Amino acid sequence: MGLLQIEDCLAPDGSIRLPPGVTLISLIERNIASVGDAVAYRYLDFASGTRVSEVTWNQLGVRMLAIGARVQQVAGRGDRVAILASQGLDYVAAFFAAIRAGSIAVPLFAPELPGHAERLDVALRNARPHAVLTTASARTAVEGFLGAMTGFDAPPVLTVDEIPDSAATAFTPTAIDVDDVSHLQYTGGATRAPVGVEITHRNVGTNLLQMILSIDLLDRNTHGVSWLPLYHDMGLSMIGFPTVYGGHTTLMSPTAFIRRPLRWIEALSAGCRAGRVVTAAPNFAYEWAAARGVPAAGADVDLANVSLIIGSEPVSFSAITAFDTAFAPFGLPPTAFKPSYGLAEATLFVSTIRPSERARMLYTDRREFGRGRVVPVRADDPHAFGHVSCGHIARNLWCVVVDPGTGAEQPDGTVGEIWLQGDNIGRGYWDRPEETRRAFHGQLLPLREHSHSDGAPSDENWFRTGDLGFYVEGELFVAGRLADVVHLDGRWHYPHDLETTVADATPVVRRGYVAAFTVDGDRLVVVAERATGTGRADPASAIEHIRTAVQQRHGLHVDDVRLVPAGAIPRTTSGKLVRHACRDDYLHGVFDGAAVTPAPPRPR
Repeated sequence: MGLLQIEDCLAPDGSIRLPPGVTLISLIERNIASVGDAVAYRYLDFASGTRVSEVTWNQLGVRMLAIGARVQQVAGRGDRVAILASQGLDYVAAFFAAIRAGSIAVPLFAPELPGHAERLDVALRNARPHAVLTTASARTAVEGFLGAMTGFDAPPVLTVDEIPDSAATAFTPTAIDVDDVSHLQYTGGATRAPVGVEITHRNVGTNLLQMILSIDLLDRNTHGVSWLPLYHDMGLSMIGFPTVYGGHTTLMSPTAFIRRPLRWIEALSAGCRAGRVVTAAPNFAYEWAAARGVPAAGADVDLANVSLIIGSEPVSFSAITAFDTAFAPFGLPPTAFKPSYGLAEATLFVSTIRPSERARMLYTDRREFGRGRVVPVRADDPHAFGHVSCGHIARNLWCVVVDPGTGAEQPDGTVGEIWLQGDNIGRGYWDRPEETRRAFHGQLLPLREHSHSDGAPSDENWFRTGDLGFYVEGELFVAGRLADVVHLDGRWHYPHDLETTVADATPVVRRGYVAAFTVDGDRLVVVAERATGTGRADPASAIEHIRTAVQQRHGLHVDDVRLVPAGAIPRTTSGKLVRHACRDDYLHGVFDGAAVTPAPPRPR
């Protein structure tokens, strides 16, 4: 059994066709048999100096069996097994071992992650794991957290780094089917409480191939570099890539990146010396690296072979521009950035631009866009509203834009909700039948001509993403979350557009840390974090600039502005704004002590 060949996964028409029996585990077993002594994963630990740890495919195989044998003692086939551990190679082994044992992995995080205890509590109560995998360093915190959960029977806790390799001899081989659930991927909670998406082995295999083909990662000398959390869908995909073609991924912790973003850049450069490197991150990471991670002039950093996936809703062109400007002197090619669209329910990946293309903006008339119509304008038009292209839809996936109220597909150039169908779409939400029915059982009324559903199985349901988007010239553009849209004066206003205006209005505002929403139906509220070093700036002047800018650019009256300290606005574990939580905090008086000036009378 040799390494998986991409050509064996394609039908004569070029569509993806998974070979029989291909699962995450079978992919790893192929690598063990073919390149067992090669490095599978590398971890850069910056806790005290720099310590590099590596695990080969052979070593990973042994760890999977050893940990899996202990899992089998406390959990059966199809039982959930949660991973509550810090970033590292033990997390990788625990995740794959839970699946190898025949259980359903639930990748979560250790309770030490600040500000996200409620998300962890919600996920654990929903998944009801039969076992928890952790490490010695996190065990006390994990047991304390589980013990404090009222009305919850704490499952056995296994410390994976204390399980000896010799335990592998007790492992009982378990058959795994391509349609078995591999893991539960909990959503970030940007617009609602987290839910666990049931991801099957077919979903995983299909999506990894979709990414590899779309981003042209066919070279087996392509490696990954990632600091993304391993409980996040994008982070899991970064450890999924090597399973397909026997490569490797270099990992570090999110904290290591945040404290010194140059570490990420240097790791990318090191990878470029051996071949091509792929990484992925949301908007803020590229902005942060451009601000704080630029090497000194003349540094031995070369980014010539890097592919940069940027996947946020929506993608920020200013983040791309800032990073391009900062790192062009270090060989970064103009085609490095790949703006992409994805979500947990699609395993991850939905679309991206072609390998040879550069990231591009489309500017539309803001007034017409608020009515759902896409009318292109010049970039310097006073009503220009910019959108980054997320490119072309992955193979074996269908993506339509529909009227969310009727399910009727909309023609190109019309804004609507994005619906999806394909083998990478998860099976539903764990133990959430009603939410599964609403989200995964969409009934499409396709266009009679030029439908983006052409070729899709007519008897299958569609997944309602809750994201708004549109097509122009065959490319998908993502406009934001339907639940976040501000409805005022008979038009839709997109919060990220309003938030950009607020950040442009005054240097007192921390760019990317603004939340705009409505209360009482028609009152527009802005909560903005202060930028570093602006503690003595006059808040009244800043707030007046904000109100004036929003009135001039959007024709909207801002009823309340709150300037709050850095870190005050809630964010998901992947760094996305949680506007609904910010709105709740506002209504509960959390920001009542923030800088505020009386609003002028609303125009009548």
